[in-house]
Amino acid sequence: MPPLSSLLDATLCAVARRYALPATPVSSAGTHDPATAIALVIEQIRADTARGGPPDAALGRLFTEALARLIHGAVHPRHGDPVFQAMVLRHRTAPVREYASLSAHAGQDRRAVHAAVNAIAHPAKQQRMPQRPHRAALERLHAAAAVESWTALADIARETLATPEIPQEPPVRPALTKLLDGPALSRLMRLDVLSRDENVRRYQALWDRQGPRSGSAAAAASGSASRQRGAAVEAMAAQALGAWARRLGARSGGQFRVVTSLRVPAAIPGNAERAKTEWDAVLLRQAEPAGATPLWDVCLLVEAKASVDAAATDLPRLLRGLRLLAHADGDAVYPFDSQQGTVRLRGASLRALGTAPAELARTVLYCCDAPADASPRLLSAAGRMQLLSAQGSLDFAARLADGQAAQPSELEPVWHQLLEQREWHAVLNQYPLLRQARALMVHTDDLLRAVDAAPRQTP
Repeated sequence: MPPLSSLLDATLCAVARRYALPATPVSSAGTHDPATAIALVIEQIRADTARGGPPDAALGRLFTEALARLIHGAVHPRHGDPVFQAMVLRHRTAPVREYASLSAHAGQDRRAVHAAVNAIAHPAKQQRMPQRPHRAALERLHAAAAVESWTALADIARETLATPEIPQEPPVRPALTKLLDGPALSRLMRLDVLSRDENVRRYQALWDRQGPRSGSAAAAASGSASRQRGAAVEAMAAQALGAWARRLGARSGGQFRVVTSLRVPAAIPGNAERAKTEWDAVLLRQAEPAGATPLWDVCLLVEAKASVDAAATDLPRLLRGLRLLAHADGDAVYPFDSQQGTVRLRGASLRALGTAPAELARTVLYCCDAPADASPRLLSAAGRMQLLSAQGSLDFAARLADGQAAQPSELEPVWHQLLEQREWHAVLNQYPLLRQARALMVHTDDLLRAVDAAPRQTP
């Protein structure tokens, strides 16, 4: 009987890799696209550095020229990048910077104010009060909070404090005083004022162009559609894995199963920060000997992605997730929750999961149903945004927005950051990461075809 590793490897090797990239980036469109030109330069820099040599000075000029073209395109009023334009407006304008800063914790401030108002003016509390002027004031206070009219709420709170007779239970006076003196209501009122500023309105409009605003009905609908799309890909991947489990069982004589939404228990030691703690689909094999309560080993971890580019963004988190699993005690058994119920996984199986390229290729798949792109985007979305977000890039863009002349040489600080600073390491190594993620990605149809082509029984 062939060993399990060869059965898995045979199918993994047979799956077409339509999303794979070559070892050296190649652009069929040449270097006219600035993002592609930047990716080619960055990869050349990385290759030169890996060989121990300094980057060619000419590469620096190519980099700054391509970055300048990228910024020119991003600030174009009609065809540019609204997210970057909003960043530049924030960089240039003090009221927008203040608005963005206050907006970052506006949700927390809203919750704090609503909690404070409900503590003294919730309708259930009002019903227990006698019909007096302060009860009407509290009704108005609660109504103002409900419609988030913060200035009106503050005015009503002051008027209520000026009322001669305020009940001691609930303690209205100290609660209103704390509300008015606290920072949450003041920040929300300041946000209301800033939202009327012309530049802030432009800033809001730019963000609205890149998608529905957070918390809006449109954002909820978009999120629902994205979740449905992801669930569909996950279901197709699970279907292919289920067929694979049946083939493996028939050929090896073992027991296999597929579980989805496998959630990592807190009992596993290690740092879970920014690590993947829920796996879309997992192929399991029952450990031998089988006991009253089956124990399982991990054979393959599968992540479903609705877009090709999402894999490269996800891969660092996936690698941290594998390192977390590898912290398991080899002699322990861990209960993992899944959509199919709780499964008990052996720690030894989890400890065997590695992050080296050869190990990843045998234990991880990204599944997608998107068509292969004829001209893959060689500069990752994260790398592009980090380049555009650099202080030098924002200064350059601000000069363009102010109608001033700007030369590519002014972007040399970004070039030196890329070469010298540790936080730019991911950008410098972005093509190998992109290539690694795409090498792990297969189309769901291709996976099903490879599984269907596998022999059903042991020869």
